[in-house]
Parts: sequence; C-alpha cells; structure tokens
Amino acid sequence: MHPAALPIDDLLRQVRQRVTKRSGPGGQHRNKVQTAVVLVHEPTGILAEASEQRSQQENRVVAIRRLRLALALGHRTRPRESPSPLWQSRARGGRLVIAPGHDDYPALVAEALDQLVDHGLAMPQTAAALGVTASQLAGLFRKEPLALTALNRLRSAAGLRVLT
Repeated sequence: MHPAALPIDDLLRQVRQRVTKRSGPGGQHRNKVQTAVVLVHEPTGILAEASEQRSQQENRVVAIRRLRLALALGHRTRPRESPSPLWQSRARGGRLVIAPGHDDYPALVAEALDQLVDHGLAMPQTAAALGVTASQLAGLFRKEPLALTALNRLRSAAGLRVLT
C-alpha cells in the first residue's frame, strides 16, 4: 500500500514529529511558543511542515495533509493490477468524484501516478486501466497545482507535452 493511502494512525507510526518556533505574523504567541510542526516520513525522508496557524494542533493537521500529498507526489510504488477499492468507490461511470481537500485525494493521486509511470505516462491507457476517461484522469491533477506540476515534470522528462 502506498504510504499516502495509509490510515492516519498507521502513517503517523512511520513519522518523526518535531515542533519548533517560526517567525512571521501572529504576534508574540507565535514567536515565543513552539507552534510549527515538522513531520518527516522516516522510510522515505519526505518532509512536510506547517506553521501558519497559532495552534500547534491546527498546524499538525495541516502538516499531515501536506505530508500525504508530498508522499503521493514524491514516492512511487509498484501499482496494483486493478484499481483499489478506494479508487473504485470514487470512479463512477467513467467519472472521478473527489475534491482536492478531501482526505482521500492524496491516495488517489498516488495510485494514478503509480499507474501512469507503469504505463509510460500514457494517459489514455492509464485511464482505461483505472476505469475513467483520460480527461477525468487529467482533471484529477488539475485540481491541485502541486499535483499538476509533479505530473508535468514527469511528462517533460519523458519528452511528452505538458498538460495545462
């Protein structure tokens, strides 16, 4: 299973957390109290942090979300032979139903990228393997600028045109 698809508790068992101070807006509370959260996924070394909130707990939630997306974009695993139950629950009639802020979004992006890499970044073949249209697959990445950038880096390195 891709680490971005792990339940939060399982993922956090693989993570080292550090709290620290960060400067910036927020007044004395932010400058004097360790509210910034830095998470490092130990098996991959992928890091995510959040410091924009005045609450350490709020920053932890944001950092976890960022870590899951960073794992989805930066760590490849061997793809499944068929779409995961999560993917199947989100793919209905060739359409993919997911919002970028949803907890399942990073797992779906990871699965799509793993399949894309396995299919030589061919959108139509990958989409067919995942049971969606190529435009729905591209739309998954267009919902999140970081996801689109990661896909376009792979496409550009392979000599393919980038998606807009």
